[in-house]
Amino acid sequence: MASVVGLVESIKTTLLMLGPSISIILIVLGAIAYGLAQTQPAENRGKWQSMAMGMIIGGIIVAALTGAAQLIADTSSTLLK
Repeated sequence: MASVVGLVESIKTTLLMLGPSISIILIVLGAIAYGLAQTQPAENRGKWQSMAMGMIIGGIIVAALTGAAQLIADTSSTLLK
């Protein structure tokens, strides 16, 4: 069981280090892609907008997971003990 708790702690540490950067990058790239979508012809605009919204939502999800990483790790470690 100790190895599982260690794994959860290492995932938490990695997420806390990389999460904010990944989140900001995804949101900014999504915004740029959405802006570029507006310059595309109508038949291509939907694909660009879908990709952009996916990146923005992904960035928001990563930010939420990063914010909750400590709570998730604490809950997981108490359940596994």
